[in-house]
Amino acid sequence: MLSLLALAGCTGFGGQGRDAVTLPPSDAHANLLDGRGADRGRVDIYRDADGLRLEIVARGFEAGTYGMHVHAVGQCTAPDFTSAGPHWNPTGAQHGRDNPQGAHHGDLPNLVVEPDMIGRATVRLVGTRFEGEGAMLDADGAAFVIHAGPDDMRSDPSGNSGARIACGVIRLPQPR
Repeated sequence: MLSLLALAGCTGFGGQGRDAVTLPPSDAHANLLDGRGADRGRVDIYRDADGLRLEIVARGFEAGTYGMHVHAVGQCTAPDFTSAGPHWNPTGAQHGRDNPQGAHHGDLPNLVVEPDMIGRATVRLVGTRFEGEGAMLDADGAAFVIHAGPDDMRSDPSGNSGARIACGVIRLPQPR
């Protein structure tokens, strides 16, 4: 069963000079775009012994708290991104980490963006993988979505997190 192991660094900070973070090449990634096609950040996904680790960098957002989820379809058709489908939920659970009947595999903690307009988070998805039974990247792929408001962590089906304001198709690296 999927469980969320850790959320770290959900605060904003600059990405230049000493604060810059250089990560190794990811096992998958999603470039986040808003409804007008503007760059809103990136999600890098890494395989590890326990599952998957998502490194999220979101930019161009006002200070605040935003719901973020992995959605079941690898499409991000602007402006509303409904093409990304519902949350990734291969077990048919209800929504929300605080819902006694939840959570979807795609339910993630909220993203906090500080006044400098950069949001960063590390999320671990224990016991999940890219391929195979119930995996993230099934025949129609997956997408990473940021919503306009915070997720209440319990309301089914989407935590009352509002409109989809940024989306990125999760992609494996291209073979060389």
